[in-house]
Amino acid sequence: MRRLVSITLLFVCTVTMSLASASTLIDNVRGYTLNDKGELIRFKRILINHGKVISLDPSSVPNKATVINAQNAVMMPGLIDAHGHLLGLGGNLLEVDLRDSKSMSQAAQWVADYALAHMDQDWIKGRGWNQELWSDRAFPTAKALDKVIANKPVWLSRVDGHAAWVNTKALRLAGITRDTKDPAGGQIIRDAQGNPTGVLIDNAMDLVARVMPTESTKQYQAQLNAAGEHLLSVGITAMHDAGVGHHVYDFYLARAAAQTLPVRIYAMLSATDPQLDDMLDTGRIRSADDFLSIRSVKAYGDGALGSRGAALLKPYSDAPHQHGLLLTQPDDFPKIFQKVLGAGFQLNFHAIGDKANRMVLDEFEKTFATVGGQSLRNRVEHAQVIDVNDLPRFAQLKVLPSMQPTHATSDKNMAEARIGKARMAGAYAWKTLVDSGIAMPLGSDFPVELANPFYGLHAAVTRQDRNNQPLKGWYPEQALSVQQAFKGFTLDAAYAAHMEDTLGTLTPGKWADFILVDQDIFSIAPQDIWKTKVMQTWLAGEKVFDANRQN
Repeated sequence: MRRLVSITLLFVCTVTMSLASASTLIDNVRGYTLNDKGELIRFKRILINHGKVISLDPSSVPNKATVINAQNAVMMPGLIDAHGHLLGLGGNLLEVDLRDSKSMSQAAQWVADYALAHMDQDWIKGRGWNQELWSDRAFPTAKALDKVIANKPVWLSRVDGHAAWVNTKALRLAGITRDTKDPAGGQIIRDAQGNPTGVLIDNAMDLVARVMPTESTKQYQAQLNAAGEHLLSVGITAMHDAGVGHHVYDFYLARAAAQTLPVRIYAMLSATDPQLDDMLDTGRIRSADDFLSIRSVKAYGDGALGSRGAALLKPYSDAPHQHGLLLTQPDDFPKIFQKVLGAGFQLNFHAIGDKANRMVLDEFEKTFATVGGQSLRNRVEHAQVIDVNDLPRFAQLKVLPSMQPTHATSDKNMAEARIGKARMAGAYAWKTLVDSGIAMPLGSDFPVELANPFYGLHAAVTRQDRNNQPLKGWYPEQALSVQQAFKGFTLDAAYAAHMEDTLGTLTPGKWADFILVDQDIFSIAPQDIWKTKVMQTWLAGEKVFDANRQN
């Protein structure tokens, strides 16, 4: 059945693509794009036909071409987020958002307010809490939730998605007691008496997740609509969806066949999905209109730094008894690498700590020597803390570091405390990696971070948060130039998805995916890049967002 769906997808997209067929000239722009060599070029007008770029600054224009005066607006390619969670973003937009909570009690009250306004929901769900931003920096508790909502189960993901805060009702439904053992790659946070406190780290989250109701196609569609609308409004025309299971896989195939995907999706199959083998057997998928491409697998090495789940070679500086967690056990590494690379799929491995990064690089090196697959543009997702001796290995092995600049500016208040100053030499090392000659796709990891790509461009260039702190930048020697950061969100992101033939630049023959913005990021003060507003977003030569038409 799945083979039939994918074949139908390709046939429908080939026969019924809805593209702008008449020539359109967008005139009077301050245009920027990279060429295929990564060189920055400028242009003043762009000719489009059948949804693709015909030429930049054409010497002649068809008589019947529609001419649009952009009134000197800045134009650049639609930006590509190389690591996000599309339906997770949609869910985050539709659920209780705790990102700005200042304390556990405030977060709990927000949950109670949300529950009161959504009495039809059987489970109350939300995301975004971060104990590092609270005055006591302590993990929250089920008791705090029980005081405000005890009759319904509550599930609240930490901002990084690597921990969950639940109430007692949820613990009871999952059967979690003081006698429940920590699963491999997970931890149940306990009090001094050994009782669960209500926080579950990494694989321990599955204990509750497995008793939660599965999401329906209707919910997926609502999440897709919400996420797509938001991404287009901030200038993202394509994204890499980091880890989808077979239900979402089928949903995306159906939406692509119906031509109702709002942005271009490069979907990574989840390595933990029970139907991974079936999806691999179906083979690679790339729709003729390039709205859906599936040819990669996302695997999971360790947890996150904020929850002390990132796997480290030496103990945490602020918790000497902890080394982090491995979500995939070492004995399982060879099987995953051989299966995915042997199937001709790109393997994108989540690794944050220096131990996880080394293990992943070691396994790539071993697998390349036996199975092959080095040409698949395999990736390490996040690559946050790397032993300095391992930094050159990315270029040597041709493994792409897929990084998220705003992680650094969000982590700056706790990263050095977690790993100590010495290990910071290989942490968030963007310039070192770029200078080694490897492509570096950039993204945000939304909804862990905000999706706005101009926040990421700003963080990459300034190494500052949006309050311009710290004044000289956080480890500023690792900052990127504006052009390098721009390349990460355009050409390098397209290359990391094997799609640089049609995406990533506004050069002839590629899709006319572009944005018009209110300021020139190449000439303004770097600290103002994050303030850039998107005026219009175009996909395949059609306007899909206009700020002037929004309520």
